[in-house]
Amino acid sequence: MLAVTVITAVLLAWCVLSHRLARWSITAPIAMLAAGIALTSGSDPALVFDFGDMAGFEHAVEVVLALLLFVDATEVPAGAIRRERRVVARLLGGALPLTLAAAFLTALAFFPDRPGWILAVLATVVVPLDLAPAAAVVRDHRIPARLREVLNVEGGLNDGILSPVFLLCVAAASEVHTAGDDYAEAVLDAVGAAAWALGAGSFVGYGAGWLLRRSWAKGWAQPAAMRLGVLSVPVAAYTLSSALGGNGFVASFVAGVCIAPAMRHMPENAVEMTDDLVTLLTLALWFLFGQIVNDEFWDGFHLSVVLYALLAVSLVRIVPVLLVLVGTDLSLTDRLFLGWMGPRGVTSVVFGLLAALELRGASGGDFISRVMVVTVMVSIVLHGLSAEPLARRYARTRPAAPAARP
Repeated sequence: MLAVTVITAVLLAWCVLSHRLARWSITAPIAMLAAGIALTSGSDPALVFDFGDMAGFEHAVEVVLALLLFVDATEVPAGAIRRERRVVARLLGGALPLTLAAAFLTALAFFPDRPGWILAVLATVVVPLDLAPAAAVVRDHRIPARLREVLNVEGGLNDGILSPVFLLCVAAASEVHTAGDDYAEAVLDAVGAAAWALGAGSFVGYGAGWLLRRSWAKGWAQPAAMRLGVLSVPVAAYTLSSALGGNGFVASFVAGVCIAPAMRHMPENAVEMTDDLVTLLTLALWFLFGQIVNDEFWDGFHLSVVLYALLAVSLVRIVPVLLVLVGTDLSLTDRLFLGWMGPRGVTSVVFGLLAALELRGASGGDFISRVMVVTVMVSIVLHGLSAEPLARRYARTRPAAPAARP
């Protein structure tokens, strides 16, 4: 109860000062992380979180990811997809696989003594985008609207596309952890779980979307009830998929993709309740991440881990993005911006935690957790510090778009 009180007090303090803190690019995730680090550090910390119930903690983390993926999928602007379909297709269909490959090969160069499947899991952990720590960029009207749209679409779909790949790699890495060698069976089990997730997510997403859309069109439902109805969709997809042996958070993402067309015919705020719940849960997770940072930094880090993290948040993404966007009408400056602006955040944290829990008891789990922590911290610092200078540069070279009305 004390922890919940502290978390809500920190959140309230940030809300009161949010406009002033935004001048220094201090977003809510960064404020919660800083508070978590401060209050869980030292030999006698004010707060200590015990993750003893690993199964319960793992399910809680999965639920947070499920809701996050659902909201991301529903909030991808359809108009932006149509307008920028060629750029988005190149980023997701070309740059994303190349970035994964680059992250894996870079890890192989820095950590040659680690099993290949462990490094494959690591690549899926450090690659996902999360725009929340650098939210000021995608809301800053000094940045061209086209670039902000592309980032919004890519950020909404990137982590959902990576989720099945992450599960496949973890399944194979588990065989390494248990000294098994039946990788084919492990991968087939993961593919089966993904198939059940696809079926459950599609069934719940399309079915609920049809029911909610028809109900709203006929005047049978109240606006508040529509918000509750939308919230029930990812929960139903997660639980149904889990009961069938599928993966819950993949099913929630699929449900979000399937219900998105129907939501254009519902109230504009239909997803607000789910979005607010996701925001609260992810902010609490950022606070908990503060203790994980303290735990991992206690023993220090090898130089190889820090160098890998620096490359993972920079060249590992920048080079593939520059390559796939050759031939588009984007300028070199815009391509460099899209390549650079790939912050890592809560999706990497959740993937890293899930990998560590699945591979617990082995050095691979601790290794992935440690690299994830450094990568996210490096990204928060570099992308956070670069947000305002990039916006000022665009303001000098392009006329600013009119600010949106509050």
